[in-house]
Amino acid sequence: MIKVKLRRKPISDGRSSLYLDFYPAIPHPDTGKPTRREFLGLYVFNKPKTIVDKDQNKETIGLAENIRAKRQLEVQLGAYGFLSDRQRKTCFVAYFKQQTAKRKGSNRDNWTSALAYLEEFTGGTIKMSELTVKKCNEFREYLSAAPNRRNGDTLSINSALSYFNKFKSALRDAHRDGLLAENLGSKVVSIKPEETSREYLTLEELQAVANTECAMPVMKVAALFSALTGLRFSDIENLTWGEVRHAAAGGYSIQFRQQKTQGVEVLPIPEQANELLGQRGEPNSRVFPNLSYSAYNNQILKQWIKDSGVTKNITFHCFRHTYATLQLTLGTDIYTISKMLGHRELKTTQIYAKIVDQKKRDATDKIKLVF
Repeated sequence: MIKVKLRRKPISDGRSSLYLDFYPAIPHPDTGKPTRREFLGLYVFNKPKTIVDKDQNKETIGLAENIRAKRQLEVQLGAYGFLSDRQRKTCFVAYFKQQTAKRKGSNRDNWTSALAYLEEFTGGTIKMSELTVKKCNEFREYLSAAPNRRNGDTLSINSALSYFNKFKSALRDAHRDGLLAENLGSKVVSIKPEETSREYLTLEELQAVANTECAMPVMKVAALFSALTGLRFSDIENLTWGEVRHAAAGGYSIQFRQQKTQGVEVLPIPEQANELLGQRGEPNSRVFPNLSYSAYNNQILKQWIKDSGVTKNITFHCFRHTYATLQLTLGTDIYTISKMLGHRELKTTQIYAKIVDQKKRDATDKIKLVF
């Protein structure tokens, strides 16, 4: 461990210059060259003759000792000398790219989007040593007013929140890796989430959709499979036949790794969901080989919904919302639904409980008497 000592060097006029002695030597914070000394620009009398000289020495030495203690702490935290040299040379944007590459599935997509906004904000580079709480807050404000890269509209609050949380996560990782003296992410206030409404289909609407032909049959089967199982698009897209299993005692289930959370799940599925899949293929082959996400396919889905007579703005993810909402409506407890959806926290599932509560409230207003 590097030790920081306060020492004196005699100079002219019976005075000494105070300096800090680092042992072992550290790279100079400005030049990067090894050094053991930092002169403080403070001086004391070698032989103070008056009370004023003695008081001045006492105050000067006290000030120098405070600087020494601060430097010792900075060295231990990696904010000075040998580690500050890493901070000075390491680009946070480049580090963010490395962290993005470690992510998988849709989580990587979110990190990639956050990276794009970070590059725009910084111009493509910012040193670790340049990161401050003020700079972090400026990035938060930038995201809050940034245009959506897809359509040019202002970025939604929840998207900005998601990207800023990725930024905070990278700050935490940089601190853990010794590239930041402190976890700046813990010192900045995140963006307040906006409560969003989750569109879903009623059982009658789902039946109407199921009875309607779709220009892309695999899309229809995948969407109905989501409504019967609660699976996300990414998990359905990557589902293999080897993950679809059957046991005499437990019936049908799928064992898979969630693309979003990377958690391994065993999900029971109804027999009707299995029947939708048709003839089994090879264990390593995809169940939905021709399913992919694209703007064109999204338009096919929207037209299918329109043809069914449903006027709601339904996306593929709404079929997952439909599964959760119908399960709650039909009496399944929220804890079980949370597990079925693969949520890590129960509060994520509670949004569906609010939907059902509103349905109950709407139902009470249907009975009216005329007096």
